Amino acid sequence: MGNMVGKQEIYDVIIVGAGTAGLSAAVYAARASKKVLVLEETSYGGQIIYSPEVENYPGIVHVSGFQFATGLYEQAVGAGAEIRFEKASGIQILTEKECKTVLTNSDTYKAKSIIIATGSRSRRMGLDGEERLTGAGISYCATCDGAFFKGRTVAVFGGGNTALEEAVYLSGLCSKVYIIHRRNTFRAEQRLVEQLQQKNNIEYLMNCRVTAINGSEKLESLELSDGRLIEAAALFVAIGREPQNEIYKDILALDEYGYIIAGEDCRTSAEGIFAAGDCRTKQVRQLVTAASDGAVAALAAIV
Repeated sequence: MGNMVGKQEIYDVIIVGAGTAGLSAAVYAARASKKVLVLEETSYGGQIIYSPEVENYPGIVHVSGFQFATGLYEQAVGAGAEIRFEKASGIQILTEKECKTVLTNSDTYKAKSIIIATGSRSRRMGLDGEERLTGAGISYCATCDGAFFKGRTVAVFGGGNTALEEAVYLSGLCSKVYIIHRRNTFRAEQRLVEQLQQKNNIEYLMNCRVTAINGSEKLESLELSDGRLIEAAALFVAIGREPQNEIYKDILALDEYGYIIAGEDCRTSAEGIFAAGDCRTKQVRQLVTAASDGAVAALAAIV
């Protein structure tokens, strides 16, 4: 279990991020009778909480993302993990008994090992007015915001699984859904493409991208790279995800895209610091691989 240095207790493991990878790590570390602290900036669960249906997790035929995340959270807390809702702002590596310090927006915490499981966030388009209109027509989550645009015309920008899932969901709410994709074929699974083909209120705008968004107080229209102007009450952006590892760049090796360089053993370039889930370099980013990373990282961190 943890010990004391001065007046501050040392955790065996501090986990940054309470998504699937982080909470899975918490379950494994806490069940090994280690003193575990999980730090999370916003709410537990990560991006999976926005998925209305999870049907590809082994052993669970059907569950909502929120139900899955809640069960995992309760499992981690029940095993003895401590969870604090604070934003991590950096890590300091100390020589004092090989300890490391995690800095947050309100405190500092010491640990023998650290697991970074911060996931990734929706990639931004980088257009003028994007941040200003976020929440006023620009959204990165159809299941979160789609109901606000019931019966109206909306657009989805992207061509992967997330984009098509959002389009299918929106087609049941909105009068019309444009799908804007930069290529002439979708990258999504065939089952999703087939689902789209069964909808009669979806229009495909292929081989183009959004180049400008118009509207003063709320989104009114979109300009496309092929010169078209379309009216839309909302634009749901689904063009990929990006990590948020900037605060670790001085102590950990990152790849050119900002992901923490770590293999299947989840070990980073710094001794005693591990990376699990979507924030690390990996080929497959799925719910099941995030859970696997959490287990691997925890077992390595507590040795």
